[in-house]
Amino acid sequence: MSFSFAHPWLLLLLLLVPLIAWLKGRAGGRTAFVYSSVGLVKSIVGLTRTSIGAILLKMRWLALLLLLMALARPQLGEGQAKISASGIDIVLALDLSGSMAAEDFELQGEPVNRLVIAKDVVQQFVRKRASDRIGLVAFAGRAYIATPLTLDHDFLLSNLDRLNLGALEDGTAIGSAISAAANRLRDIQAKSKIIVLMTDGQNNAGKVPPITAAEAAQALGVRVYTIGVGTKGTARVPYMNVFGQKSYMDQKVDIDEETLTKVASMTGGKYFRAENTAGLRKIYEEIDQLEKTEIEVKKYQRYRELFPWFVMGGLALLLLEIILSNTVWRKLP
Repeated sequence: MSFSFAHPWLLLLLLLVPLIAWLKGRAGGRTAFVYSSVGLVKSIVGLTRTSIGAILLKMRWLALLLLLMALARPQLGEGQAKISASGIDIVLALDLSGSMAAEDFELQGEPVNRLVIAKDVVQQFVRKRASDRIGLVAFAGRAYIATPLTLDHDFLLSNLDRLNLGALEDGTAIGSAISAAANRLRDIQAKSKIIVLMTDGQNNAGKVPPITAAEAAQALGVRVYTIGVGTKGTARVPYMNVFGQKSYMDQKVDIDEETLTKVASMTGGKYFRAENTAGLRKIYEEIDQLEKTEIEVKKYQRYRELFPWFVMGGLALLLLEIILSNTVWRKLP
């Protein structure tokens, strides 16, 4: 067990107690009686001062001390738990271009588009990395930070769920996505920094070429894993016909595998190709296994708040002092 204060700097208020006591002593107390002649009290001049007043005063000061200590929130650590931390920071870059609407994947036996299956697989990947800081970059014609690096994975997954096709101007800015992700990792001190980029096309937007972005990531010590998603040949892409009905047309799958492979190779990562749901899941499982560098740390898990006891103790002393001073130890007016 370990005793500590949540706000130890508030203990500085305790220094005010002796100052207040000193100022009160200098001011002195009010006289209890007023006499026209000293002769009237000659018979009681030799009496010693009772200790009752001192006891009541000490009770009041002790009550004040307990209440001030309660402000600092005393806590009792009830145990330690060992947790594993990987020391790895990850940024996931997800393509939101129009071609991600192609329905060449399946989820629970039903055809779904690439973005739907990407969200599902990424969600499972994130839940396996409970001790990693993970960020999210979304890109199409431009790239933006959907979620900064965080250990709050519920917050990240809620932002992932809100990503939809058509949210950005169309295009595929792979270089910009890598650059934005690398910038999030630039000043981070971590054992390993990685980017996992998923796309179904080739760079045709943005101001930063993919190779230039990869060079910057390499200089920052960031590994880039690239994933090309989509069946080979053609894929079914939905559209609304003139009657407002959902129809399909075949669209050529055109992934720049050469550039994606080079980006991964330059940075010490790896390129993967996912043509179906099982293949995509396997890729993320492989990345999960490749990026394991566990260390053991200790952390207090549970704290028991003690400030209610300090508050109750202080109030009890204060109440007792008031009762005694107005009953059995009542002072003359």
